Amino acid sequence: MAEQDEIPELAAVVERNVNALLHRKQEDKRKLTMKDKLVTGITNFAGSMGSVYFHLFLFGGWIAWNQGWLHLPIFDPNYIFLATFAAVEAIFLTTFVLIGQRHLNLEADKWAELDLQVSLLTEHEVTQLMKLVKAIASKMNIEEADDKEIEQLSQDTRPETVLDTIENAGK
Repeated sequence: MAEQDEIPELAAVVERNVNALLHRKQEDKRKLTMKDKLVTGITNFAGSMGSVYFHLFLFGGWIAWNQGWLHLPIFDPNYIFLATFAAVEAIFLTTFVLIGQRHLNLEADKWAELDLQVSLLTEHEVTQLMKLVKAIASKMNIEEADDKEIEQLSQDTRPETVLDTIENAGK
């Protein structure tokens, strides 16, 4: 029965966390400048099937027109304008995609920082719990209370030490 009572409480915590993160994302989205919204819109369209269909229609129509298949006056017989248009479009699309990628990287960095901070806080809390459990085990004369590994795990982990170890391992 106790487990059933905990589930709604856990669900409430999860719901609160999800709502807080969604609220934050909505707030971040609301703060976007018009330029950011334009870049996002262009990159979203460029990466969609709508863009593929648009380009198939545009370039297919251009080629059909200039092949004379539509019986309209040919305006680009050597496709020079088409090539120029495609090159200029590629330059602009590449720029928009790079700007969009930079925005995504900044956002990913922010969420990675949040994840790191939550992990560090969790590690600290678990370390404090281990100290408490170790103290209880010592008071109860439980043999494992003197375990060297438990002693090491009961010490706060210094993130800079872990980072140094990771960096040195790669050398």
